[in-house]
Amino acid sequence: MSSRRRRNWYYPLISLSVALGISVGTPQIALAVPWFELLIRGAQIVQLSNISDEQEVQLGRQMDRQLVGREFQLYRNARVNRYVNRVGQRLAKNSTRPNIPYTFQVVRDNRINAFATTGGYIYVTAGLLNATDNEAQLAAVLAHEIGHIAARHTIKQMREAAIAQGIASAAGIDNEALVQLGVDLAIHRPRSREAEYEADRLGVETLARAGYPQVAMIDFLEKLRNQPSPPAFLSTHPATEDRIARLRELIDSPQAGS
Repeated sequence: MSSRRRRNWYYPLISLSVALGISVGTPQIALAVPWFELLIRGAQIVQLSNISDEQEVQLGRQMDRQLVGREFQLYRNARVNRYVNRVGQRLAKNSTRPNIPYTFQVVRDNRINAFATTGGYIYVTAGLLNATDNEAQLAAVLAHEIGHIAARHTIKQMREAAIAQGIASAAGIDNEALVQLGVDLAIHRPRSREAEYEADRLGVETLARAGYPQVAMIDFLEKLRNQPSPPAFLSTHPATEDRIARLRELIDSPQAGS
């Protein structure tokens, strides 16, 4: 059988498998939605999981347009923005995913927070900048967020949410709904414990390659933990003590600088 013919039957089989998985996990949908539509949705979920770098960057750009002005305002200080971008770009080129453009933006908000969407878009608040003691601590925060980008956590989270909410067709048909889903995930929904640990691991590796002390990530977490009122975003992450313990193990391991 030729490779072309194998592909002709292999990809529909993948889509069918995904569609069957949806129908088994959500029996009420299986009774109401035609099998052909489930098959199409399955193909679109596969599409969302395998979008190109260019498509992901475009998706991040569309989400940025929704976020800026609607969900928050940017901090318009050229000197501060240049500083954050300089640190961020130094880290990005030393990350495990340096081949996409990265956009670092400062949000006009006194609360301590940072988050990433997709396609290289990363945000930190003015409150977080004020909370850092030095450049290395800022780098630690940015490296963690770059870790989310490198591991494509937002794309994976969007795929899971699309399946759970029954809007898988947004991946290939309703682009506006897909963008809105990503915005909602970025603002309102925490990532999984596993995703946060992975971003920590990738972050400390990136710090080392960029020439920053890895312990800066622990230092900043300890500082936030010891505040009279720890920032709210810590509550959406794994327990700070667990993260610090894992980070110490990573930094002390022989592969810490890899």
